[in-house]
Amino acid sequence: MAGPREVSAREAEVLSALAGDRSNAQIARQLHISVRTVESHVSALLRKYGVSDRRELVAVADLNDQAPGFILLTKPGTSFVGREQEKAELLAALGSNRLVSLLGPGGVGKTRLALQVAAEIGGNYPYGGAFVDLVPVRPGFVVAAVAEALGVREQPPQTPTDTLLDRLRRGRTLLVLDNCEHVVDEVGDLLARVLTQAPDTAVLVTSRERIGVAGERPVHLGPLALGSEAEQLFRDRVELVAPELAADAQVAGELCAGLDGVPLAIELAAARAGSLGPDGLLAALDDLLRLLAGGRGPNERHRSLAQVIGWSYELLDDAERKLFRRLGVFVGGFDLTAAAALTPTTTKAELSDLLGRLTDKSLLHRTQHVSASRWRMLETVRAYALDELDRSGEYDEVAVLHLAWAESTAARLEASLEAGEDWSEFDQVTADLREAVSRPNPGVRKLARTLAHLTFARKRFIEAHDHYLTAADHAADATELYDDLRDAADATLTVADGTESYHLMLRAAAENDPQVRQEALANAVTIINRYEVEIPMPPDRGASLLVPGGDTVADRIARAWVGRFDLELAEDAVEAAREAKDPLAIMNALDAYGTALGGAGRLHAAREAAKERLALAATLPEHDPRAVAEIVDAYHVASTTAVAVGELTEAVRLARLNDDPVNEHPYITAPRKIRAFALSGLFDEAIREADLMWTGWRAAGCPSHAWMSSAASAAAMAHGLLGTGQAAVWQARALEFARVDDPSQARMLMTTAAFVEARLALHQLDLGEQPADVPDVVERAFAEFPEPWWVPYARGAGAELAVAAGLPDAEQYVERAVSENAWSDAVLLRARGRLTGDQDLFRAAAERFEQIGAAFEHTRTLSLLSEP
Repeated sequence: MAGPREVSAREAEVLSALAGDRSNAQIARQLHISVRTVESHVSALLRKYGVSDRRELVAVADLNDQAPGFILLTKPGTSFVGREQEKAELLAALGSNRLVSLLGPGGVGKTRLALQVAAEIGGNYPYGGAFVDLVPVRPGFVVAAVAEALGVREQPPQTPTDTLLDRLRRGRTLLVLDNCEHVVDEVGDLLARVLTQAPDTAVLVTSRERIGVAGERPVHLGPLALGSEAEQLFRDRVELVAPELAADAQVAGELCAGLDGVPLAIELAAARAGSLGPDGLLAALDDLLRLLAGGRGPNERHRSLAQVIGWSYELLDDAERKLFRRLGVFVGGFDLTAAAALTPTTTKAELSDLLGRLTDKSLLHRTQHVSASRWRMLETVRAYALDELDRSGEYDEVAVLHLAWAESTAARLEASLEAGEDWSEFDQVTADLREAVSRPNPGVRKLARTLAHLTFARKRFIEAHDHYLTAADHAADATELYDDLRDAADATLTVADGTESYHLMLRAAAENDPQVRQEALANAVTIINRYEVEIPMPPDRGASLLVPGGDTVADRIARAWVGRFDLELAEDAVEAAREAKDPLAIMNALDAYGTALGGAGRLHAAREAAKERLALAATLPEHDPRAVAEIVDAYHVASTTAVAVGELTEAVRLARLNDDPVNEHPYITAPRKIRAFALSGLFDEAIREADLMWTGWRAAGCPSHAWMSSAASAAAMAHGLLGTGQAAVWQARALEFARVDDPSQARMLMTTAAFVEARLALHQLDLGEQPADVPDVVERAFAEFPEPWWVPYARGAGAELAVAAGLPDAEQYVERAVSENAWSDAVLLRARGRLTGDQDLFRAAAERFEQIGAAFEHTRTLSLLSEP
């Protein structure tokens, strides 16, 4: 969004630092200025941005480089004529109501007036907005269309509606939803929530009927006034095609009166003026009124418009009529190739000529996209075309041709995925591909799978899952069903939904095909052991689900996951995968192997396995669900093992990479950032990411993601070492993530919580405070932990705490804490320095901390050197 005038460079820095809700003290430390100076700049920014409090200013900072101004997705190509009274009424209504509906029959000019009003008042909404044309949007995709117009990305498992509402809650926003009548119920459901949950958002809708939401203020729009505005519109438009008629007041008056002042009718008539002349226009009008007396459409709301478009339709020749009605099947527009697919007996030259003639008669609108033209019908015109198509008896034939075009187009786009990520054509045809998939047709599976693949590559993971399930509904046999369900399962694994993936594999296993059943059960067992799944873990970890004596690669990998820390089973799984030369199986087996190595304390070997996985990930396609599920996990485990061995610089590098297919997802990537930043002493960054993680998780309804709890615990450490007073808050949040009352009850939290407790207790001692229950804290740091990755941190911190507190058996704790972790090595050097007073040990510890990128620990160790 546009910033205010005269913001100084220092004010801009303060504004940027406000993002993430930092305190004045944090900003002062970051910018190396005084807290009083920060306060002065904040006061100036509040005044210049015209917001009332710091909360609104923080929202401005978060949005400053991202929020667009008001986006007009439709740019009028002609002048705006008349409507001064209606415009004033609409502006007044928007001034005192948050939902205003502009109502009227098709062709009366609702869209044009809404565009004009939006252009005039868009600047009054500092958080921008968008004009959303719902014409190509079929039921079920209204929220997606609004989100896309606002640049809101999906953030599963948060619902798309909740993600959209988060954006709208940021501040004053204007939404214009155009052509709502075919999705009025869905629009009503969305706007009911907008009105109650996004209090700073105003909405203008255009529709042929009321939305039916409490608080709606209807404004009715009728035809243009005869004797003034209607004739002015005709003169303005006819000037472009037949300038000699622009001054003929008699023709203008008779024509506009005969068309009841309906703007679309007037524009269509003006487009024909060049070929018919004044006498032809009036004669055709007389014939039209006589032919269409009483209306022709079954829908009463369409009758006046049916007269208007019917007049133009009857003036077409047979070839023009045939093409016009066939083109009505396109929801989102079409190019020459698409149009040709519906008219296989027409040459390209003939088709080009026909498209030009229909465009000249204002039945089509042409736009230029890069090097190709695209055409689109107004929705009101398209509705008439579809009615005529149905009457002609050609609908079924054209639907088949449209499906064939959709399959061919989708297949061509799918084949070009490896060439790059130019999504412009896919975005243009998405609405039609969805429409083709939604029609009842037993042969739709191929298109459903291709569309699923394309939407997955577009990073619309949940929509891809749904399309794969559509394909599964049309599967011809068990093998096809398994392929569809497996891809749907991996699409959900990409966004950390192990539960849905597990159930999809059980659904596939219900088939009678023995091979499919064996493969599906093996995958289900792997999922329940490898990922977080919201069902109780069976006592045998799912081993009884496996086919007895099964020896497939999937079986051997599943047994390795059941064994968990059994190195022999893990090595067998890796051997089987390598023999099969299947990179995805190798990735899976190496993960099981790395987990077993970690359980054996061989952290460096586990780190090497993770590196191999990450190297393999770089060779895999980022548009395939099965590959992406492994790629995402490879990044997670690479970070986990880097932390496990104390390679903090590498952990930070991985945290800042944008190569991960889900790098913008707060759930998938935020935890590894928080852990790396907290251990490296980048506390402000850790806290910022933790706040984003917490906010996103809460907005999504607090889904079960216990694996995020260790990141919340790391955030507690950052707060504690910074002295913000929020450490206890984040320790409680860690328990909330894990859904337990005590860290010892949570497998994924227990070790990290023990480490953080010990490190903060040590910090208290260093500040001259006396932490409670130090012996118990130390004992908890040396407990038997179910997860290996944070054990060196817990033991190292516990050992140094024992030394600093003067526990009698402190030296034994130091000896027990030795591990394959560089951070722990440095801590133990510092602990021995405390134990012996040897300054060389402090210097060696400081050097180690500096080498691994542990900035806070390095500074703290240097301070010990200066103490007497």
